[in-house]
Amino acid sequence: MKVTIIGQGYVGLNVAITAASNGHKVVGLDRDAELIKNLNLGLTHVPGIVKDVIQSLTQSNDYLPTTDSAEIAGSEVIVIAVPTPLDSFRKPDLKFLESASKIISEHVSDNTLIINESTSYPGTLRNIIMPLIKSHNKRLFFAAAPERVDPGNTAWNIGNTPRVVAGIGLEATQKVTDFYSSFCKSIHVAPNVEVAEASKLFENTFRQVNIALANEFSEIASALNFSANEAISLAATKPFGFMAFYPSIGVGGHCIPVDPSYLSYAAEKVGIKTQFINTANQINLNMVPRVIDRIKQEMHNTLNGLRIQVAGVSYKSNISDLRESPALNLITELLKTGAKVQWFDPLVNLDLPGRSGSLDTSIDLGLIVTPHDVIDFSVWKSAKVKVLDLSADSKNYGWSKFF
Repeated sequence: MKVTIIGQGYVGLNVAITAASNGHKVVGLDRDAELIKNLNLGLTHVPGIVKDVIQSLTQSNDYLPTTDSAEIAGSEVIVIAVPTPLDSFRKPDLKFLESASKIISEHVSDNTLIINESTSYPGTLRNIIMPLIKSHNKRLFFAAAPERVDPGNTAWNIGNTPRVVAGIGLEATQKVTDFYSSFCKSIHVAPNVEVAEASKLFENTFRQVNIALANEFSEIASALNFSANEAISLAATKPFGFMAFYPSIGVGGHCIPVDPSYLSYAAEKVGIKTQFINTANQINLNMVPRVIDRIKQEMHNTLNGLRIQVAGVSYKSNISDLRESPALNLITELLKTGAKVQWFDPLVNLDLPGRSGSLDTSIDLGLIVTPHDVIDFSVWKSAKVKVLDLSADSKNYGWSKFF
């Protein structure tokens, strides 16, 4: 069937390529002309999707990357996969979702299934998307299927990650189930779209809260002079009732720093104050200044004039994604202390002062923030550089242990 995916970022491109690889004719719509140009050349920004696959799908006309919204016409399924960020007040910003909905309303065909994969609070599909799209002259179906993409994860992908879906009405539910069953192995049907929307928010709120707990635990561990990482690793030996989360300098990416605020916003609209969620958000947002205080303690209470290199600035190991990356905030705050800061990340092409082409062995302090596999930290170890591992991904050296 003809399928249009609106948004060709980390989520949308994954869905587009997977659907096209499983027999669908897919239009990948995005307003970023440079992105579409690169996709037509076979170039991709998403881990796990290779150039040859994109080129093969575009050459066979199974995948059409385009900026032309008129290509939506005739689609049997339209999937919305656009960003849903926070505004300057850390409230939900649905401008991309609303824009996508208006574009659909101008080009949608009769009997089309419209699916929202973009993460948002319960009621978004029914109360925002539907009214913007619904036409009295056309029979349309609406469903929610919140994305569960984990960039860079080689074990779990769209095909084998269980999918939660729900439609508004039985026919929409059947249609959305049939569509995702064509390329997903496991489908779970929620009782209604609001439950499906809420399930995604709770997944990442769970992670945000537990990361905040690990970060607070690291403060306790420091004060009592033991390793938080070692204690958490030992706790994780229990084969039931525990899931390990490790301290870091904060949380990044689209989901964990953002989704809990969408849930909090929805709760506040009905008069519920989410004290637990708000506290977790604040703990993780405040980790950078706390980390800098810890670094100062280890460096005789001053960083002024010290040469410091940050290794890895993306929000997660082995990907180049900078969304909400706390490493960027760390660099900014370190510069305010008077430190001479440089950074090294072979995966990130960012025009930011202090960029270095390799690990520096002449520095006073190295900070491991995002330990990509391609970074050989034995260079620092061999040179006996003083290093502090701040990463939740590494766990090799412990939160406050130096080489």
